[in-house]
Amino acid sequence: MTDPTTWDPNAPGILRLPSGRLLRGRGLSRPLPPGTLPTFALYLYDDRPPRTDWPHRWVRWPDFGLPADPEDAADAFREAWERSATERVELACAGGWGRTGTSLARIAVLDGVPAAEAVAYVREHYDRHAVETPEQREFVERLA
Repeated sequence: MTDPTTWDPNAPGILRLPSGRLLRGRGLSRPLPPGTLPTFALYLYDDRPPRTDWPHRWVRWPDFGLPADPEDAADAFREAWERSATERVELACAGGWGRTGTSLARIAVLDGVPAAEAVAYVREHYDRHAVETPEQREFVERLA
């Protein structure tokens, strides 16, 4: 039986980190996936994200760009990673690849994936299109 405090590891969009923590990435331009809802979400969007029935945090981030406030984004990544130990955490942007993939890669580094390997890890275990621009790749690799 699946643990009700976490995601189904076989559901679409789920990234399993090396520690075993699960995160769901998705695109807000597509319908909400069926099944279990998030208990917390990190929305990576230039404009205010849509209202949700669950707590969320908004990181202002233009499409194909980088976060407007990198320190706030780093704090949000840490919060998402910490919550993923006991909660269903979702990360989402418009398409689910660039900003979402970049954020998942930064969180993978927090979980122990070497920064130079994090983009490849997310592309292999989440989506091959994740992290869309050279600037996003560099942003992942700069994580201290």
